[in-house]
Amino acid sequence: MKKEKDTPDLEKNLWEEYIKNPKDIFDKELDSKKKFIRAQRYRFDLHGFTLLEANKKVRELIVYCQENSFTEILLITGKGLHSNTDNNTYVSKELSKLKFAVPEYIKTQRDLSDKIISIDAAKISDGGEGAIIIKLKKL
Repeated sequence: MKKEKDTPDLEKNLWEEYIKNPKDIFDKELDSKKKFIRAQRYRFDLHGFTLLEANKKVRELIVYCQENSFTEILLITGKGLHSNTDNNTYVSKELSKLKFAVPEYIKTQRDLSDKIISIDAAKISDGGEGAIIIKLKKL
């Protein structure tokens, strides 16, 4: 490739401006940082689980997620609208629903509650009333 001896000043200025702010170059490091941030949250859907199955699964998830450096667990519990406990007078209508029972279970289990920073309702974009976010302590 031949290099011109006398490159016009206009081209030099354009090139220097482009080097300062290259708009059309893809930043793959920025993309990998976004993926890393998303990987900090583990998502699991508890629809179809009985109360006992859900509690057992939540225990497994908390241990797994903490060991694998996740900072949050997004648990989809559902709102309990299709729960069939209305006919049973011996079952609490609220505590039989996973969205209430799972946080209560975690709080009553010392080995699990020691691993938890907080349990909060999810944002609307994450499921709102039908989901909870569990923030985990680091190992």
